[in-house]
Amino acid sequence: MAKPIYVLNGPNLNRLGKREPEIYGTTTLADVEHFCREEAGSRPVEFHQSNSEAQIIDWIHEAIDGEAAGIVINPAGFTFVSIPIMDALKMFPGPIIELHITNIHKREPIYHNSLVSKVATGVIAGLGADGYRTAVGAMLRMIKG
Repeated sequence: MAKPIYVLNGPNLNRLGKREPEIYGTTTLADVEHFCREEAGSRPVEFHQSNSEAQIIDWIHEAIDGEAAGIVINPAGFTFVSIPIMDALKMFPGPIIELHITNIHKREPIYHNSLVSKVATGVIAGLGADGYRTAVGAMLRMIKG
């Protein structure tokens, strides 16, 4: 059986569709999960969201232990502050795509220094919720070839 793509979501992303829709849109996290599974086709997807840094690290460890073909991660606010998430991602042997719904480089300066970018294979930012579909499609191509 094919190894899954892990799609990991950080804090407050469970509030998509309700939280600042003028910035993040009205698409819900359930919609995002549907997009990811649809784009992945027959490739399994492990889709998770947590407001807890420790839980996200535990899922990365699962992926490291041979459970995942690749990781798509929207670390949200942890992007800029979590050395432990960055360190866990460093241990993952496969491709990693960092994803942001907004263009973090167009926002306030506090959003400009991603720790995750330093270990990610690629970065997608500013495509809205549709960026998840783009990320999963790119991941499929990365793990095939």
